[in-house]
Amino acid sequence: MPSRFIPLIACLSNFFSFMLENYTHVQEKEPGLVTRLFGSSIQDKDRQDYLELIEIPDSYCGPRLQFPLTFTDIDLLIEAFKQQQILHAYYVLEVLFETKKVLQQMPNFTHTNTSPSKEITICGDLHGKLDDLFLIFYKNGLPSVTNPYVFNGDFVDRGKNSMEILMILFVSFLVYPNDLHLNRGNHEDFMMNMRYGFTKEILHKYKLHGKKILQILEEVYTWLPIGTIIDNEVLVIHGGISESTDLNLLHRIERNKMRSVLMPPIPMDGDRAEKKNKLGTTTVAQGIRTSGSFSEQLTKQEWEQVIDILWSDPRGKRGCYPNTNRGGGCYFGPDITSKILNKYQLKILVRSHECKPEGYEICHDGKVITVFSASNYYEEGSNRGAYIRMSSGTTPRFFQYQITKATCLRPLYQRVNAIESSAIRMLKERMISRKTDLIRAFQLQDRNKSGKLSMGQWAFSMENVLGLNLPWRSLSSHLVTTDKDGNIDYMSGFQDVHIQKPVKEVQSTLIETVYRYRSDLQIIFNIIDSDHSGLISMEEFRSMWKLFKSHYSVHIDDSQFDELAERMDLNKDGSIDFNEFLKAFYVVHKFDQLTKSDTKLA
Repeated sequence: MPSRFIPLIACLSNFFSFMLENYTHVQEKEPGLVTRLFGSSIQDKDRQDYLELIEIPDSYCGPRLQFPLTFTDIDLLIEAFKQQQILHAYYVLEVLFETKKVLQQMPNFTHTNTSPSKEITICGDLHGKLDDLFLIFYKNGLPSVTNPYVFNGDFVDRGKNSMEILMILFVSFLVYPNDLHLNRGNHEDFMMNMRYGFTKEILHKYKLHGKKILQILEEVYTWLPIGTIIDNEVLVIHGGISESTDLNLLHRIERNKMRSVLMPPIPMDGDRAEKKNKLGTTTVAQGIRTSGSFSEQLTKQEWEQVIDILWSDPRGKRGCYPNTNRGGGCYFGPDITSKILNKYQLKILVRSHECKPEGYEICHDGKVITVFSASNYYEEGSNRGAYIRMSSGTTPRFFQYQITKATCLRPLYQRVNAIESSAIRMLKERMISRKTDLIRAFQLQDRNKSGKLSMGQWAFSMENVLGLNLPWRSLSSHLVTTDKDGNIDYMSGFQDVHIQKPVKEVQSTLIETVYRYRSDLQIIFNIIDSDHSGLISMEEFRSMWKLFKSHYSVHIDDSQFDELAERMDLNKDGSIDFNEFLKAFYVVHKFDQLTKSDTKLA
């Protein structure tokens, strides 16, 4: 997953720890929340309970799978998905249950061997882009005993066909469990799916049985291996490594205890728990401890090891330092790569996790290869996809492709420009979400109240408020206007973008705060919404906002939020459609509006 401006893991993992430690009502009012995050697994005996109530009507004209599966089922599924058919929920659940059963027998790292006559293909992030998978299979052949594959995580989210990709990969895995290897990525995580689209896709395609599919899918994710080792020389993991990466420990951990990277282990402080008991209150952490769910967690050291594997990125700078863009994992330099590879007698690290204009990138003196298989990730023409073929004793070979209608041969500089335009657009949205804070910072520097700052003053204010560690001087020409003397009109950065207000009377500070944290809020409320109705009671809505405000140190009077909440309760039934609530907060780019107007005039 390409880096974003908001450090997701740091914000949300800290918040959920805070919530479970302090929100004493969760255990009483939302026991399902605790069970979902730390609770027991779905047992095999539940399989029939799930399936016996689902009937496949005679009118169903989609693919019908035959268990045990064979290679003909792979062909059947691919052809059906090309015709945009939907696999029935009964078969989806059968595949998920069977996949979990086989995955449970597998080690944390899959070991496989090649030969000069038997290459293996490594694919990176697909992110729901089904046409890319179709093209890979067309160019490279379907998985088989003689044509093995490694799919290196992030099969889902963002794209609109994550379910179809998952079903093709899982069915292929069940047919060829020794020849198709699936690594867990940072998006094989039910909380990430809530934010980046897969949960919504499932509930849209499977309105009746979507909740059941989500429940078993959460279990399947936890059993995915975290890496593949080829010929005892090539380490294939989704993200990267750190200076403390311990492959021996990672081989031993109980990987199924990592339910979500956004849920770090809850510290069990005996003294603090005793004091709270004397006060007659029970935190969620204590409830988890009492119920035995605490035993279902990884240790803090184990959790950090997995985070590094799933979230880290290579950089040219030596050493190992915090991954500030992602908020989790680390940046690791060429010295760290050499250290870890030498320690475990490995030669190459193959990873994915980052979009590259050419679909792949080689760094750290050829010891680290990044492969990314979702073409047009940001927008059409922004990047190529790629896959790798390699075998023992040979040099890796790279194959590139691009699914586009009009720009398949777009030059590299145009593809890079498309990525940069997308990044500038995101940066402007980040600026508008902190507009009040930025203006305050600018005005503190603008002692003459001229509306202008020097380049240095503007860059200092931007970094001080946004904390993104970006080259603001270089970016200034994309964000603000500068006069002939080099001074910046700091208000010009807000002229072509604004946040649409759902209620005009609401103060801008509240609007900016809700917009800034909208993705985090969506995950939080989706978890509370255990029946996936999309409706949140007003009481729960207010309670979670107060907790969120306390943890994030948001200084907004509760009465403002209460007024906004009441206005958004359109039918006055005491509940809020939270998805509609969030949709009411969106950024308007004036350039886009002008473009649409020009199109209409044309």
